[in-house]
Amino acid sequence: MKVVLAYSGGLDTSVILAWLKERYGCEVITFTADLGQGDDLEAIRRKALATGASKAYVADLREEFLREYAFPTMMAGAIYEGQYLLGTSFARPLIAKYQVQIADQEGAEAVAHGCTGKGNDQVRFELTYKALNPQLKVIAPWREWELRSREDLLAFAASHAIPVSATSRSIYSRDGNLWHLSHEGGPLEDPWLEPEEEMFQMTVAPEAAPDQPTYLELEFEQGVPVGINGTRYGPVDLMVYLNRVGGACGVGRTDMVENRLVGMKSRGVYETPGGTILHIAHRALETLCLDRETMHFKDMIALRYAELVYYGLWFTPLREALDAFVRKTQETVTGTVRLKLYKGNCIVVGRKSPYSLYREDYATFSKDQVYNQADAQGFINLFGLPLKIRALVEKGIPAPPMTGVQRD
Repeated sequence: MKVVLAYSGGLDTSVILAWLKERYGCEVITFTADLGQGDDLEAIRRKALATGASKAYVADLREEFLREYAFPTMMAGAIYEGQYLLGTSFARPLIAKYQVQIADQEGAEAVAHGCTGKGNDQVRFELTYKALNPQLKVIAPWREWELRSREDLLAFAASHAIPVSATSRSIYSRDGNLWHLSHEGGPLEDPWLEPEEEMFQMTVAPEAAPDQPTYLELEFEQGVPVGINGTRYGPVDLMVYLNRVGGACGVGRTDMVENRLVGMKSRGVYETPGGTILHIAHRALETLCLDRETMHFKDMIALRYAELVYYGLWFTPLREALDAFVRKTQETVTGTVRLKLYKGNCIVVGRKSPYSLYREDYATFSKDQVYNQADAQGFINLFGLPLKIRALVEKGIPAPPMTGVQRD
């Protein structure tokens, strides 16, 4: 049997590679995705082969990750439970998609992942497998083996001469990519404790950020970020720039207790400097370019979109249908947003667009020639008519007699 393993080169997947060969006597092919996590991918490839993989695939998916997953989610305004910008959630379907492609290419019968039986990621991987090739066998070692702790994994690695950099003192579970860095476990399992400053890696503490604000002008075309301060950037370079500048200003920290799909609550701390800037800027531009009814309806579907992504339902007809709606709304979301970054804050201080629906001649508090304020009286009378009728009924005020109307 051939198995394609989603492989990071860390403790869990390194042990899983050897365990799969020992438990199933199978050929293991690894797949590692470059999503901008900053790892030495060539070293990971060599380690996979040295640990027993028959082949080790590595793919640079950074641009696809941003264009096809991160940016569409951002354009939908999707934020899970009002705080989580979904950086891990939309990364897993992309990795799983390539696992399935490699399995098809190599004639593999199974795919495997290193997700625990408590988390959301197992669902995200396996729903993608089902959507793209339901005939593949799924192997989830954390649901099968007797290993139950980091210490167990370290002991297995030592007994099988598997080189690992993790130690029993590595207290956090992390996942990183170009969009964010997440932290779970260790001291964070007590929701009362403040995170240690040493834990953060992408952002400085807001109080340690510069005493002078940093200004950015972020440009969008049909909802897609394309430039900063008058210079055009591709997706990867744009995110690297925003992460660097936002992180230096302490922007993008989130500490939340979220509702996992499997039913339990979990505390996570996220660093999303560039993603936070993009969400705030994009929303500001939408306020200028979208009409009220479209914007309000889009806010409603944003909640559902966020749930779909968090639950691993990326490759579903509903998500694709919502994407079609979002793309339509973005046709006029073109323009520039000026932002002030200061000690953890990202503040919108200006916005402009050739498609702006803002009209100063109508909105002004000064004298104008286009708006008849007397029109408001009739509007309010009609808009408030249901309230008036209800009040009349409640107070027992009868309707006045009708005159000039013949009744049968």
